[in-house]
Amino acid sequence: MLNWDETPATQPATPSTGGAAAPAQDRQHGMADTAMPAPQAAAASVPADTAGRVRAADKRIINGKTDVNQLVPFKYKWAWEKYLATCANHWMPQEINMSRDISLWKNPNGLTEDERRIVKRNLGFFVTADSLAANNIVLGTYRHITAPECRQFLLRQAFEEAIHTHAYQYIVESLDLDESEIFNAYNEVPSIRAKDEFLIPFIDAIADPDFKTGTPEADQKLLKSLIVFACLMEGLFFYVGFTQILALGRQNKMTGAAEQYMYILRDESMHCNFGIDLINTIKLENPHLWTASFREEIRELFKTAVDLEYAYAEDTMPRGVLGLNASMFKSYLRFIANRRCQQIGIEALFPQEENPFPWMAEMIDLKKERNFFETRVIEYQTGGALSWE
Repeated sequence: MLNWDETPATQPATPSTGGAAAPAQDRQHGMADTAMPAPQAAAASVPADTAGRVRAADKRIINGKTDVNQLVPFKYKWAWEKYLATCANHWMPQEINMSRDISLWKNPNGLTEDERRIVKRNLGFFVTADSLAANNIVLGTYRHITAPECRQFLLRQAFEEAIHTHAYQYIVESLDLDESEIFNAYNEVPSIRAKDEFLIPFIDAIADPDFKTGTPEADQKLLKSLIVFACLMEGLFFYVGFTQILALGRQNKMTGAAEQYMYILRDESMHCNFGIDLINTIKLENPHLWTASFREEIRELFKTAVDLEYAYAEDTMPRGVLGLNASMFKSYLRFIANRRCQQIGIEALFPQEENPFPWMAEMIDLKKERNFFETRVIEYQTGGALSWE
């Protein structure tokens, strides 16, 4: 289970230091300070040599030449263990009772307008965010990863992203919200649109049918995409929304939605942790990719992501609510960004930031909370079947 102090399964490759700034044309390609040869290209879906039995030592995360259809022998046991852990955490949205949420939402005095804004903005972002994450896996990442045990986790992760999208739809349906408004928020709400516009180019880059790994430039493009989605999307962009809805739940409001967010937070924490181990393993196997100029590009992406998520916090919380205010999230986002940087071997961007929401760390580990299986409803009901009367 991911927590702020967890040591990644793989240690980051030691970054190179020193050296003059790279020329602009070299910085663009991110390979100015390396002379190491790159591995030859190998398509993930059609291994170069499938005749012999696979040896674990021959496997590679990217550009591998072993048969991707042979799951064993395992080389990346951490990936298989994480796959098993995600399977053990299986849940479905219909298992959470939304009756109390419906009564509260229907009551004109049940929630303040600021609290309702938080709920609707949250759903407006998340209903499409997990679809973006799933598309990134299915259309991009999966094609380029050549370790079958890592692919196994990605398949499970894609399924979980579908469950999350289902969960948000279930909440929207249960509360009888305007579906067209919520599902199109990523086109209509600037703070949501800005985050999606930041992410989409990194999906398009590796989903391009003509994109292939095997050159330093292409491998860095894939590595950058993995960092954006593990560390910035799942590891940063989700945390304002998680904190807000879970804060509602802590005040005994929107408890059904909060319970679903708890399980989604647990899932996303495991996705983030897997992604970080994947990134660090690629670095270990391909140290020539981790150049000074590349690391500087990543640092700038982190800074942009923090600014975008803080703008989202300001939009969703124009006034203080739930004992929270937007300015508190500035410290929180910087704290998270520091942690993500350190997990992939980059120095903290915002030294000495502290976590203003220590209770969020407890939420990540559901063993400290209620027993999930004791909260299941006996009979599945869709949101539309739940009575408003």
